[in-house]
Amino acid sequence: MKQKGFISGVNGPVVTVSGTNELFMLEMVHVGHLKLIGEVIGIESGRIIIQVYESTTGLKIGEPIFSTGEPMSLMLGPGIIGGVFDGIQRPLETLLEKTGSFIGRGIDATNLSTDKLWDVEIIAKVGDYLIDGKIYATVVETELVTHKVMLRPNVEGEVISVVDNGKYHVNDIVVTIKDPYEEIIELSLVQYWPVRQPRPFKERKALTKPLVTGQRVIDTLFPIPKGGAAAIPGGFGTGKTMTQHQLAKWSDADIIVYIGCGERGNEIAEVLEDFPELIDPKSGKPLMDRTVLIANTSNMPVAAREASIYTGITIAEYYRDMGYHVAIMADSTSRWAEALREISGRLEEMPAEEGFPAYLPSRLAAFYERAGLVSTLNDKEGSVTIIGAVSPQGGDFSEPVTQNTKRFIRCFWALDRSLAYSRHYPAIHWLNSYSEYMNDLEPWYKENVAPEFIDIRREMLALLQEESSLMEIVKLIGADILPEEQKLILEISKLIRLGFLQQNAFNDIDTYVPILKQFKMMEIIIILYNTSKKLVTRGIPVSQLRKTGIFDELIKMKYTINNEDFSQFDEFKKRIEGFYTEVTNSYKGFERVMK
Repeated sequence: MKQKGFISGVNGPVVTVSGTNELFMLEMVHVGHLKLIGEVIGIESGRIIIQVYESTTGLKIGEPIFSTGEPMSLMLGPGIIGGVFDGIQRPLETLLEKTGSFIGRGIDATNLSTDKLWDVEIIAKVGDYLIDGKIYATVVETELVTHKVMLRPNVEGEVISVVDNGKYHVNDIVVTIKDPYEEIIELSLVQYWPVRQPRPFKERKALTKPLVTGQRVIDTLFPIPKGGAAAIPGGFGTGKTMTQHQLAKWSDADIIVYIGCGERGNEIAEVLEDFPELIDPKSGKPLMDRTVLIANTSNMPVAAREASIYTGITIAEYYRDMGYHVAIMADSTSRWAEALREISGRLEEMPAEEGFPAYLPSRLAAFYERAGLVSTLNDKEGSVTIIGAVSPQGGDFSEPVTQNTKRFIRCFWALDRSLAYSRHYPAIHWLNSYSEYMNDLEPWYKENVAPEFIDIRREMLALLQEESSLMEIVKLIGADILPEEQKLILEISKLIRLGFLQQNAFNDIDTYVPILKQFKMMEIIIILYNTSKKLVTRGIPVSQLRKTGIFDELIKMKYTINNEDFSQFDEFKKRIEGFYTEVTNSYKGFERVMK
């Protein structure tokens, strides 16, 4: 590293540098005698502006700036899965060993362990011609993830030597190639990639397969495809983190990248304690065997919070390029936007709405647009699905972060405070939420679940919409004045809300529901509705239908019907077929007695 310039001003994480014009935009630098990690974010006549990712307390004017000559980059290779990193990919376990519970400054911590030996299988052979993205070695990273070591983009050449299969460190040279310009390039198990630059791919593909989560309100009403982007907005205590935890555990993504961005320290600590203890339900192995955690609490340097989002998405794209389906949970993008606002204020930029910088929409777009299902450079199919939590102050969805996020996502799971406070989880409100992916996913549902799936879903949503309109009348004049047909709608909608949409994360049967069972639950509810509607048109009151107990039984079916054996649904169908005759006869007997 060469010294270039000196500190001429310090304003929080923003440092002004004078005495040089040799630094370039987005270059990684080391600031001061402690060599704090920083990045060039502005170049003006006579001065350079650096964003520092560590606390700048104690820095003095005149301290040196050291140039690295490289952009801010991540170290990508074996050892990422199962790791816990801060916002700039420093392993927290290493920082703990070096500085204790409170992270020190200027700590030289290698992003990935250079001491660990990995079992490496070399795929490339002498004489092979490698192009960018080509896999030349594989490493069993965990029991659930095989790491495919790829040639970094924009590099190609003929293999002139390879090592034997065996144990190697991440920095050991395993393959040597000669590029078209006769230059020798040595390849190890790692590559470096600029954190703010999207990784290339061959082709973006149509989103036609859902990310199956096992959460009924998501999979049936507001699905997200693999490669899609969704937002979970909600006020304090509405269950954003809880919902993301459920998705991380139960969704059919191959790899989970969880970013704790600017959240409370005790909440991040809970994540760090819980995730290592969780068992992956699909494999029976620890969930951390397919998870990466990036922890950046609210009391960590604000600039590192801004970088943590890019760190997470770059890691997700790296595993996507291996052919994996990756789901990234960002909790929360509002705290990231607040970091942008603070840094923008210190740079004295012109503020836009609520003090956020004018470039907030473009930064959000740059993040969410990195989601997608793609054909990779090595002709595999991989995806990055982004699920970002939004924390609007006071639960106000009209604030800038929520409104701008809605411009760049197509799936919106609006959490409702009243539902959360009434213990209705997931607290996703069915009237304020939407998914624009349904038309793209419709063929998949018809082919893999049932041809009538979409029609039944539409009927359920129509009933919930009609219930909302009727409740306005009920609040004014009461339910007794309503005609029986409308009373039936209220009763069936209650069954949908309590028996289908509400889900118990702590119940072994209800915490995850296969999509076929979800359909059968919807189907049986609509069958009951259609049968009851016939009875009501014959003059039988809803109160008489309620006495049979069939409504209460269906509310409990989410607990009583096993996820592997659906035969009880057939029994319910027979019961409802007999229900028509039973109610008709009992009501005729009741009328005779009254006469």
